[in-house]
Amino acid sequence: MEERLVVLDIETTGMSVEDGHRIIEIGCVELVARHLTGRDFHRRIDPSRVIEPSASAVHGIHDADVAHEPQFADIADAFLDYVDGATLVIHNAAFDLTFLDMELKCFGRPPMRTLCSIVHTLLIARLRHPGQRNSPDALCRRYAIDARSRAKAHGALIDASLLAEVYLAMPAGQSAMAFDEHRPVTPKKSRLLASLASSAHRSLPVTKATKDEAKAHESRMHAVH
Repeated sequence: MEERLVVLDIETTGMSVEDGHRIIEIGCVELVARHLTGRDFHRRIDPSRVIEPSASAVHGIHDADVAHEPQFADIADAFLDYVDGATLVIHNAAFDLTFLDMELKCFGRPPMRTLCSIVHTLLIARLRHPGQRNSPDALCRRYAIDARSRAKAHGALIDASLLAEVYLAMPAGQSAMAFDEHRPVTPKKSRLLASLASSAHRSLPVTKATKDEAKAHESRMHAVH
């Protein structure tokens, strides 16, 4: 049976779960046998709080756009059914998984990494292109992927679709690297991880963004470096 991949992205009311921010949009596209199936998952969500203007400026979603949408608890079962058994492909996985785990925890569901394997494309990009920008926009340019749909705003489904193209275009794009997320990635470990880049798929825990990436992410939400 061909491995089923789900490329996932979210949009949120703001930057941090510690500040009470919530998910307002989930977008997923499905890859089977390295082909988009057209079986997408896309939901907007009422966060029961205001969206920060700086966030709306990035993703183009405003309070009125989600005021009558279901809450996360109302779409959670459909979302979990959709990702069940899949390997998730996420770019800034530290950010997205923190929000997803918070939402799931609110009604007693386990973290995403206990439900799905995770491929962290930002880590792969760092190892394949050290010292270069590895934001979604930069990767689209590097791999000649048309990202004009993302020019004015980048909703979750648009970003997930573009990330799927990036993932398929990346060297060793069908590979992941496994490591202990609680220990730093030393130069020696980085070389080891790079040597594993052509190995079979494995569950990939999450690294945290660098200070530079966090700063870039704050200005463009998902444009991390």
